This record gives sequence, structure tokens and C-alpha cells, in this order.
Amino acid sequence: MEPIKDRHFVVGTRGSKLALWQTNWIIERLRAVHPGLTIETKIITTQGDRIQDRPLQSINNDGFFVRELEEALLRGDIDLAVHSLKDLPHYQPEGLVVPVTPGRADARDALISKGNLSLEELPQNAVIGTSSTRRASQLLALRPDFKVIPLRGNVDTRMRKLLEGSPENYDAIILAAAGLDRLDRGGEITALLPYSAMLPAPGQGALGPECRADDTALLELLSSLNDSEAQAAVAGEKTFMGELGGGCQTPVGCYLEVKDGQITGQAFVGSPDGARYIRVEYAADWDGSLETGQELGRQLAALALDEGAKQILDEARANGYVTERK
Repeated sequence: MEPIKDRHFVVGTRGSKLALWQTNWIIERLRAVHPGLTIETKIITTQGDRIQDRPLQSINNDGFFVRELEEALLRGDIDLAVHSLKDLPHYQPEGLVVPVTPGRADARDALISKGNLSLEELPQNAVIGTSSTRRASQLLALRPDFKVIPLRGNVDTRMRKLLEGSPENYDAIILAAAGLDRLDRGGEITALLPYSAMLPAPGQGALGPECRADDTALLELLSSLNDSEAQAAVAGEKTFMGELGGGCQTPVGCYLEVKDGQITGQAFVGSPDGARYIRVEYAADWDGSLETGQELGRQLAALALDEGAKQILDEARANGYVTERK
């Protein structure tokens, strides 16, 4: 095995400001453990970056923000890819792994509105911007009068469309709090939406460093970044999604948390229009293992299926809202 100090590592990333921030955050922590590491960053454009004029569910590919990065890993063009964990499908291609979960940022969704109005204060038939079916379903479950319209682009583009105006004339938009915080725009958040109102995408707020399964030197290097509590939580969330057969554009939310020796979970499954939805909860003692998180995810899925989640998702799938990895 080539010594770590002699390796030249190539890290692949998407080119947005947020993706580069996340990649640099990982690189800084790797260098803190092994000063002097030689690391090169390589920007790779994904299908999700190229297609900006269509709703995400119409792309019909659950790996649209990661596929090109994974192909570069498998070819050996890069050694590591840094993803937002919520963008990764439940299953990785053969030969690739996401071996660690660094400490997780705020997993909540954030409301940014004109006039700093809360969800409750927004006017009747307010126009809300989001391209997430999960967010749309939960918004409409709370306020069926909302008019939810697709909103594409990076964080700065989405904020500009709200604050400077656009043909859609948004009254408010929903973004991940973690992304806003990482770009020093957290001060523009109107309200952090509580989990009781809006459950996040599985893995939201966490980063997913992905590498080849046989790269033992890099696996050893990455091990120093792992947060076992965050890893168990997101593993449970991804397991929940996997048990239901969902993907990035499925109207499903899930959040697990380790606290005071317990691991607790909440999950949501809804129709795209929010007319039908299920919320379930489960808790267990946490023994420090990844497997406990995964088992809690399976228990949440079993509860949701008992409540009718399959019927809701079958209907969503028939209408193109459950994408598969391609």
C-alpha cells in the first residue's frame, strides 16, 4: 500500500459554491489529521447541474446529482467524491462505499419569505418555491391553499429569484438550513421549520464522502472524520427510504437523532398534493452501533407500511414521483 504522505489525492465535486464549500470542509479536516497531504480538486458537472429548465421528477433518474462523480470514481479519474448525503441514492454502485459520516449540520428546512412572514402568516394562495416533492407534500398538508411552484438553481440563484423578483413572483421559498448556514446566509432565514411541520430528506445536513471500496489508504484517512451518532442516524433514515423503495423525488421525509442514550425517529409519507399522508414515530435504546440506527429505520418503515404507505407511493410512482437510480 502506498504511504498516505506519498499519495496525490484527487477529490471530485460539483461546481456550485455550496459544493465547493463542502468539499473544502472535508479537505481541511483531512489535512488537519495529516498535514501536508497533496490534494487536488476536480470539478465535474452532473446531469442535475446541466438540466435547469425542468422539474426534478421529470428527469427520472435518482442519481442525477451524483452519477458522473461516481463514474469518475470507478474509472479512477478521482479518488474521492464529496456529496450532500441527501443527494445519494440508498444503494451505491458495486465497488463504491460511503464509509463515514462527518458531524451533521442542522437538518431542518428553512423558510425565507418576503416580509419575514411565517408559514401561518403567509397570505391565502401564497406562491411557494421548491422543486422538492417532499417539501411540497408537507406544505400542502399544512396549507392546502398554497400554490407550490418549481424552483431550480443553486442557493444564490434561488434566493435572487425570491428577493429580486421572477416571473413566478414567489412569496416564499424553502431551502435546507445547512446550505444557507454554510454559505453564511443563515441570517436571512425567516423561520426554521420544526420537525413537527416539515421532516427533512434522509441524510439532509450531512455530507457523504464516497470512495472506492478497495482504497484502503483513503478508507483509513477518512475514518478520522466519522461521527458515530450522525452515521447511525442517517443510516436509519436511508434504510427507511430503501425499505419503501423511494428515491430523491419521493414524497418521503425522515429524521433520526441520538440523544441521552436513545435513538428516536420520525417519518412522513405523503401524496404529492398533500391530501393523504402518514406520520410515524419510533424510539429505541442506542448501543453505539450503526445497526441500531438501521433497525430503527426498518421499524419506521414497517409502521408506515401498516398505515398505508405502499398505496400512497404506488400512486406517486404511477405519476412519476418515485424515481429510480439509472
